[in-house]
Amino acid sequence: MSTGYGSQNIMHSTYGGVIFILNSPSVERASPSMSPQTATAALSANRTRRPSQAWWSGIALAGAIAGLSLWLAGLEGMQTWGFSALTFAIVIGMVMGNTVFPAIAPHTAAGVDFSKNRLLRAGIILFGFRLTFQEAASIGVAGIVLDAVIIFSVFGLAMVAGRRFLGMDRETCMLVGAGAAICGAAAVMAMEPVARAQAHKVSVAVATVVVFGTVSMFLYPVLYPYLGMSEHAFGVFIGSTVHEVAQVVAAGNAVGPTAANTAIVEKMVRVMMLAPFLMLVSWGMQYRARRQGSGEGAGRAKPSIPWFAVGFVVVVGINSLNVVPAEVAQMLMQLSTILLAMAMAALGLRTHVGAIRQAGAAPLGLAAILFVFLVVGGYLLNLVAMKLA
Repeated sequence: MSTGYGSQNIMHSTYGGVIFILNSPSVERASPSMSPQTATAALSANRTRRPSQAWWSGIALAGAIAGLSLWLAGLEGMQTWGFSALTFAIVIGMVMGNTVFPAIAPHTAAGVDFSKNRLLRAGIILFGFRLTFQEAASIGVAGIVLDAVIIFSVFGLAMVAGRRFLGMDRETCMLVGAGAAICGAAAVMAMEPVARAQAHKVSVAVATVVVFGTVSMFLYPVLYPYLGMSEHAFGVFIGSTVHEVAQVVAAGNAVGPTAANTAIVEKMVRVMMLAPFLMLVSWGMQYRARRQGSGEGAGRAKPSIPWFAVGFVVVVGINSLNVVPAEVAQMLMQLSTILLAMAMAALGLRTHVGAIRQAGAAPLGLAAILFVFLVVGGYLLNLVAMKLA
């Protein structure tokens, strides 16, 4: 019989009355006279003791990287440049993942993988405390429709341009498209379990968000005097087209306080659409799989619901009712940032530079196409929304 937990592998065989308990890298051999009950207890102890240590060590490693990332993001200069803790976490994680982490992976892998998967979902759910349905209503129907149109048009363009013209795999197109369409690194990570993408593809997509989101922070304030938009309208333009929340804040503040406040609200509504968007993508993938599948089993396949996205919407609803004290909500928002930073750190630890090199220039090219569409097409869509408002 064999059973796996993280990177550990435990096996036992009763051939010849001798029980072996294997737990790489060490091997523990039980006595031939050991009773079945004692042998089972030994197997259970060996199964739980070492994974528990690896779990806590991995959690501590991801937490340490997240703590350093939060400290760096809190520096005044970094806030001015719009670099978030998530960006620092994945960069530090990747540096360690390609240097020291391989040597300590057997002792930390369980906790690192837990951070990359479970803590990611928990962080996205708690992210809902940053939003309320009242904020969504404040920008009006035109602003809400504008965000929805931009999200689906950008994601659709990513799938068409990436698959047909750049020859990219579906998972990378989905990740790059989600990052550009919704809310940067957080959207990329939220799309990862839906797309079932590998770690290096997620890292590549996050890199494109960092590159073109940074360009946006400097480009938008330069464009402001030439686009003939009021400060309020330009804030809507920023919030509906710039990648990361931190980048939206930086670009808005460079224009003015009115632009900054409007941009943040518009961006938060865009973030709020992450959950229904993930559900639609998941159901679309299930529908496509059923159409391409064959046999009775394919016909009975049930839609996969990303429950963490449902939890995100539920938390937004709770936050909208004002039943959670402001101090508690603030703590939960900070906890969300910590959990997402830990997940990003774990993702970086599991990313190999060689895999990123194999991805080539295509993801960057796709991100550039989406960036041009966000600036030019987003501007035209904003003008239409202004006339309809």
